[in-house]
Amino acid sequence: MRIDLVTIFPDFFDGPLSHSLLKQAVSRKKVSFYVHNLRDFTQDKHRTVDEKPFGGGPGMVFKPEPIFKCVEAISGKGHVVLLSPRGKPWTQELAHQLARKRHLILICGHYEGVDERVSQHLVDEEISVGDFVTMGGEAPALCLVESIVRLIPGVLGNPESSKEESFTHSRNGVSGKRLEFPQYTRPRVFKGWNVPKILLSGNHRAVAEWRKKESLRTTRKRRPDLIKKTQTGKH
Repeated sequence: MRIDLVTIFPDFFDGPLSHSLLKQAVSRKKVSFYVHNLRDFTQDKHRTVDEKPFGGGPGMVFKPEPIFKCVEAISGKGHVVLLSPRGKPWTQELAHQLARKRHLILICGHYEGVDERVSQHLVDEEISVGDFVTMGGEAPALCLVESIVRLIPGVLGNPESSKEESFTHSRNGVSGKRLEFPQYTRPRVFKGWNVPKILLSGNHRAVAEWRKKESLRTTRKRRPDLIKKTQTGKH
C-alpha cells in the first residue's frame, strides 16, 4: 500500500512514521509513506495556503489551488480522503475498507475548513475521528494510518491479534460489535487483587465462555450504544 499525506506541517509525521509497527511495515515493504508540504504547491513568495472566506467569518480557509495541484502531482490514482470534523465517523469497518485500497491520499485540513470545491470535485470521502475538534488534520490522519496499516496482511506478528479486539464484527462467537474482554497477567495477586480463577483453570472452553460474557458485560456498561445498534440491525 502507498499512503500520501498532504499537510502544512510535514515534520509532524517524522517521529510517528519512523517508530514501532509503522517503521517495521515500511521495512517489510508492506506500506510506503510520502509526506507532501502543501506550501510547496503555492505560487506567491509568502507560500500562502489560506484565504478569508467569502461572506466573512472568524477565521481562514484553505484555498483550493494548492490542494488540487498537490493531489494532481501525486503519481497514481489514489483514494482521496479529507480529514474533517463534518466527515463520516471513523470506524473499524471503514478501517477494513480502506486497508483494502492500494493507494490512499490523506489531506490534513486546518484553520476553519477547506474550500468546498475540494470536497465536491477532488476528494472521494470526508472522515472524522470523533465529535471533537483538533488543531488540524494531522493527528486524525495519524489515527487513520495506524488503524489501517495494522490490518494489512503481514504487518502484525500474529495475524489473529486483530480478530480479538474491540469493535470487530464477531468476537469469540458473539455477533455484533463488542468491546474487548478484561485481560490479566502476572502476578496472580497484586495489592490483594486476584486474577479470576477461571483464567487459571486451563479449561479453554470455560475461558472462552467467560470472555464472551465479560465482553458483553463491559460493552453494556461502557458502550450501551453498540448493543442498541446491534439489536436494531436485527430487525
